[in-house]
Amino acid sequence: MISGATRAVVLLGAQRFDPTLAEAVAELGVEGKIAAITAGWQEREEEDDDLQEHLGGRTVNLRLHARAEEVFKNDPDLHAAHRERQAILRHRQDFYRIRLEHALDAQHVIANRAAPKDILHDEARASIQEIRDIDRSHLERCVRDHKAFEERWRPLERPAIVDQIGEIAELVKDCDAIAIAGGHVASLLNRLRLFDVAKLTAGKVVFAWCGGAMAVSERVVLFHHSPPQGPGAAEVLDEGLALVGDVVCLPQPEFRLRLDDRERIQVMARRFAPATCLALPARSRVTWLKRGPKNPSGVLALRDDGMHTRFEVSGAAGLGS
Repeated sequence: MISGATRAVVLLGAQRFDPTLAEAVAELGVEGKIAAITAGWQEREEEDDDLQEHLGGRTVNLRLHARAEEVFKNDPDLHAAHRERQAILRHRQDFYRIRLEHALDAQHVIANRAAPKDILHDEARASIQEIRDIDRSHLERCVRDHKAFEERWRPLERPAIVDQIGEIAELVKDCDAIAIAGGHVASLLNRLRLFDVAKLTAGKVVFAWCGGAMAVSERVVLFHHSPPQGPGAAEVLDEGLALVGDVVCLPQPEFRLRLDDRERIQVMARRFAPATCLALPARSRVTWLKRGPKNPSGVLALRDDGMHTRFEVSGAAGLGS
C-alpha cells in the first residue's frame, strides 16, 4: 500500500453490473477495512449488500445521508438555513441554465455558418469563451453562496455536526481506504461537504465511481447528450472536493455521451480546457497520485478536434515511485 501521507485517488467506471473495485483494491495493496460512502443512494444508502460481498465483508458504511437527517432533526435552525441555501443554489442553476442554453445555441448556429476560415475560427473561439465565462461566473456564485452560509452558520462548529464528525473520524481511522459510490450527485456532494469528508481522506486511498468520481473532482459537470426529456446541455453544478485536478469526470459515457457527435465532443473538450474531459466507461480506471495520473485502463479522453482517444500519461514510473 502507498505509505505515509500520500493519498491515492482511483477513479473507476460504473460498478453496478460489472464491478472491478476489488481488482483496484488489490492493485493498490489495500488489505484492511474500507469506509463506504453511499449517501448518493439517499434513503437506500444502507442497501450495500452487493458492495459488502464484492469486497469480502470489509466495508464500514459511514451512513452520511442518515447522519445528515439526524443533524437536521437535532438542529432545526441549521436545517432551515441549509434548505434556504439549497433553494438559492437551485435558483442560481435555473438562471445559469438559461444563459448557457442561449450561448450553446448561438455557438451551434455560428459553427454551421458559411464564412472565410479565419473569421469562422475567430467566431468559434469567441463562442467558446462566452460559454466559459458563463460557467466561471456560475461557479463563482456557487462558491460565494457556500462561503456566506459557512461564515454565518459555522456548521463545523455546531454540536450536532461536531458529534457526527467525531464518530465518522473514529470509523475512518480504523480503515485503510474510502470508497465513494455514485447516485444523486448533488445529495452526495452536500453530505461530503457537510461532514468535511475531504479532510478525512488524508493518508487514505480513495476509490470513487460515477457520482463519486464527479464529486472528488474540482468541478462537477452534469451531462447527458440524450436525456428522456429531450436534448441536454452539459452544465456545471458546483465545485467538487478537488481530490483530483485538471479533469472533468464523465461516468457511463456509453449511455450518456454521443461519442460520434464531433461537434458536441469538440465543444465539451474546448469548453473545459485546460482540464481534460475523462470518460469513464465500464471496467475503466485510473489512479491519481500527487504527481498526477498513473496506470490508466480503458479511460477515454475527449479531444478538441471532436474525437476521443484512450487516455494515456507520460512517464514509466510505477505507483510506488
